[in-house]
Amino acid sequence: MSENKYLYCLESVKDVEAAMGSAILASMESLAKQYRITNVYKTCDCIEGFEESISTLLYEDRHFKDYAVIYLAFEGRNNELKIGDFYYSFEEIAEFFEGKLKGKLIHFANTLQLDLEEETFQYFLDVTGAKAVSGYVNAAPVLSTVLDNFYFYLSQEYDDVVELTETLFEKQPALCTGMGFRMYY
Repeated sequence: MSENKYLYCLESVKDVEAAMGSAILASMESLAKQYRITNVYKTCDCIEGFEESISTLLYEDRHFKDYAVIYLAFEGRNNELKIGDFYYSFEEIAEFFEGKLKGKLIHFANTLQLDLEEETFQYFLDVTGAKAVSGYVNAAPVLSTVLDNFYFYLSQEYDDVVELTETLFEKQPALCTGMGFRMYY
């Protein structure tokens, strides 16, 4: 394995002040222990918290260039992210990251069913500069963290998104197919 690439996770929660365990946080801890992937975990409960977290990541985090994956764990509907009590389109989210995600993978947990049309994902990639957007099209009764963590591990080894996706499907075909894993690039 080459040099370690960092992962940044932002999870939408009901209340950032509430001290309750998160399955995503536990997954990030497991990712660090099992695969030795350095990651940063943050939460937000409103659009202002989202904007602040993204701003801190983009402009203040000295390791930003080392992040290979931006992992977003948000609920949603019809390819819109729910932040607080409001829904935001992919186009609106793209504008938060305008030109700042060059070469990065943007991955969504299966709490949002990701079924993008070509025009939408191409706009997101063009505006953000991201290498690819990935997530799941099928609603699943379990959180995607097991497959997500393996995907993050593979992203440490494979820079090419086609090779990364092929390897993921080769190693975990039932999970990939059942959850409807998608990679848009």
